[in-house]
Amino acid sequence: MIAVPDDFPSVFDGSEAHQRAKALGEVRLFTERGADDEAELARRIGTARVAVNIRAHARFTDKVLAACPDLKMISIWGVGTDNIDLVAAARHGVTVCNTPGANAYAVAEHTIALALAVARKIPQIDREMRGGAWPREMLMQLCGKTLGVFGTGSIGARVAQLGRGLGMEVLAWSARKDTPAAKDDILRRADVMSLHIRLTPESQGFIGGREFGMMKPGAILVNTGRGALVDRDALLAALGTGRIAGAGLDVFHDEPLKADDALLGCANAVLSPHNAGQTPEVRRDGLLRAIENVENFLAGRPTNVVHS
Repeated sequence: MIAVPDDFPSVFDGSEAHQRAKALGEVRLFTERGADDEAELARRIGTARVAVNIRAHARFTDKVLAACPDLKMISIWGVGTDNIDLVAAARHGVTVCNTPGANAYAVAEHTIALALAVARKIPQIDREMRGGAWPREMLMQLCGKTLGVFGTGSIGARVAQLGRGLGMEVLAWSARKDTPAAKDDILRRADVMSLHIRLTPESQGFIGGREFGMMKPGAILVNTGRGALVDRDALLAALGTGRIAGAGLDVFHDEPLKADDALLGCANAVLSPHNAGQTPEVRRDGLLRAIENVENFLAGRPTNVVHS
């Protein structure tokens, strides 16, 4: 049996991937919120051999995995694994697979769009014009500027490519230490910084007060990775004091944002609701690849296996 315990908001139900999964056996699909509760997530998985993970709010903890002894595989729609205890998964004999690269082009485009929106102050200007103004302030040109890319996987590599297409100098950093640029050097030199690294205990707060202190006063931070890569208090301080020019954010510490979240009051922040990869192409291809991973696992040749 295959369980899809967290299809909220629903994208899997009725899709081509859903039909393909049915060919593999019984599919138990849950389209209502609730998978973020450990006991409920374990109940939804039940005796399933495979779980297809759609949303990161479902947290596959050691407690959940221990309660589901029949579970042998978790197939993730997407790349992030911060909602899965990979060490516990290995201990319980659960193979974890993801779909790297499926959303790379869409997320990279959204990253550049956020950078441009902040640099050109498009949301602010739009609001002012609708209020009857005709703003004429100076804007930031990206051509000739320096782009710092943290993370050189499929998304980061595509962002670097698009940045070069805009005429930017690109400095790249990788946690694998296979890039020439040092983190601090990028922080000091980059006009735009973009985060595409995996969220781990080591990378949590990758950008904090120390890092903001190194940045140029006119720098822009873009985060389409994970909210926790940036220290929230340090971000609010940097935006509020004008330590940096602005930020383009698609990911947050708590999602969805609450109505009183301080970020909503930051005029120099451009926000989007964790939807950088929400295109028909990404949804179709990513979900199909997640089911392909299930097919390959059941055939004894697992693909896109994530290691702790």
